[in-house]
Amino acid sequence: MLPGLSLIIPAFNEAQRIGQTLTAALRYLEANSPQSEVIIVDDGSTDRTGEVVRDVFKRAGKIEVRLIQPPRNRGKGAAVRDGLRAATRPVALFSDADFSTPVEEAPKLLEPIFAGELDIAFGSRALDRKLIGDRQAWHREQGGRVFNLVVRLATGLPFWDTQCGFKAFRLDVFQPVLEEARSEGFGFDVELLYLAHKAGLRLREIPVRWNHCDGSKVHFLHDSVRMLQEVVALRLGRG
Repeated sequence: MLPGLSLIIPAFNEAQRIGQTLTAALRYLEANSPQSEVIIVDDGSTDRTGEVVRDVFKRAGKIEVRLIQPPRNRGKGAAVRDGLRAATRPVALFSDADFSTPVEEAPKLLEPIFAGELDIAFGSRALDRKLIGDRQAWHREQGGRVFNLVVRLATGLPFWDTQCGFKAFRLDVFQPVLEEARSEGFGFDVELLYLAHKAGLRLREIPVRWNHCDGSKVHFLHDSVRMLQEVVALRLGRG
């Protein structure tokens, strides 16, 4: 049984799958961490995402639930930061809305934080690729490897997968890092890890199960270029 945590899920136009994701999350927390809360940040969706979330929340049982709806779409980074700021539990876990890493993998990240060993734990697809089930298209997988190599060279971070959407934070020590972060797009993962590493927090990359899910909001070429620009700007601007 896990202590209570804040599960944060950013969502943008996720009406097709957020209901299934949220139902699975609530079922898991009810059985394994009933003192937890779930926070959905609906980042300016133009579909029925918010309506679907409200319908599922009606059946939430013991788990505390909240839906945050900013008035416009600002980006995944901004949505995750909104969720982390709203969290009321000592430890927060954020997950992509598709649950490409199953919620059952959460103890791998959470237990070392609750035990006082780590401040940040984050899932990795790179450390044990045998844990990958359904794979991405070849060009996306190779592009991800190149991106993470560039991240290592540009930032000095010793990690092999900064982009997996499954990260946990001990919020009392992470709060100053959160307030310093500025990236609103898909480069926010690198920024958070870079700032936390600079601040001397205890970070660990942990291999997790992962399956590719169709419907990614990342446009491979356009968003990859933007993320690389953000990484370079981060290194130049933060030193």
